[in-house]
Amino acid sequence: MPRTESPARAVPHPRPGPPPRPRPRSRTRLWTWLLLPGTLWMTGFLIASLVLVATLAFGTTDPLGNPRFGFNPDNFAALADPAYRTVLLRSLGYALITCVICLAVAYPVAYTIALHGGRFKHLLIAAIVVPFFANYLVRMYGWSVVLSDDGPLLRALRAIGLADDGTRILQTGPGVIAGLVYGFVAFMIIPLYAALERMDTSLIEAGRDLYGGPLSTFLHVTVPATRQGAAAGCVLVFLPAMGDFVSAQLMGGPDQIMIGNLIQDKFFQGQNWPLGSALTMLLMAVLFLGMLGYLRRARKDEAEAVR
Repeated sequence: MPRTESPARAVPHPRPGPPPRPRPRSRTRLWTWLLLPGTLWMTGFLIASLVLVATLAFGTTDPLGNPRFGFNPDNFAALADPAYRTVLLRSLGYALITCVICLAVAYPVAYTIALHGGRFKHLLIAAIVVPFFANYLVRMYGWSVVLSDDGPLLRALRAIGLADDGTRILQTGPGVIAGLVYGFVAFMIIPLYAALERMDTSLIEAGRDLYGGPLSTFLHVTVPATRQGAAAGCVLVFLPAMGDFVSAQLMGGPDQIMIGNLIQDKFFQGQNWPLGSALTMLLMAVLFLGMLGYLRRARKDEAEAVR
């Protein structure tokens, strides 16, 4: 007799697991109480310093240079001086150029580590981050030695004929930008690496399947998918670079000072704390506008992701 095939067994569907249990209210309350002292401490000192600087910005100085509280809007009127406007625009330009260069340097580094680092990716990230634990001033001194007229970089360039005896990097605008890039490039690599780690790599494979070349796939797939990481990196680089004064002081000349140098000079050498406070408020206003633009863009990206 012909064998009759037994009907296929129905494969049982796995039962969905129980929903995640919410955290106990007592545990949440415990973490809230643990975070409260530090939050109050930081918030209190932040608000107190902002109030002090804003109040001093309307103050005056006595004949000995000591600050006196009052109401003197001339400090803000003095900011319309073309010299201050030139320094502010220079600082803004240096910070923007630093962001662009850091983005160009950090993208291939973060891309290589995140997608091709394998089991060594954490070691590679540590190799990038650990040197930045050293004091910023010490690192800038070391970088100024490398870029000096008799430093190894210019000696190598002269040896291969790409520079002559009159070529200089220090005391120039490119020298200041080089110091800013060196000082803050890690702040761009980390957010980009985190964004690339979260990205679905099947998107890159889909782009290649659609006959996209490496550059086309990177520009049309990788960059849009990691846009938030790039924006966060730009904010983390732009904010400190805009107010930096160490790079301009060590690697720039009198014609390359930034707004941070002006603020330092007014507080410590010029003994004009009210004007220094007014310059600080101007710098904070520029940084606030940049931060506001980033937050609006991040909120828009989140809304598009929900759709």
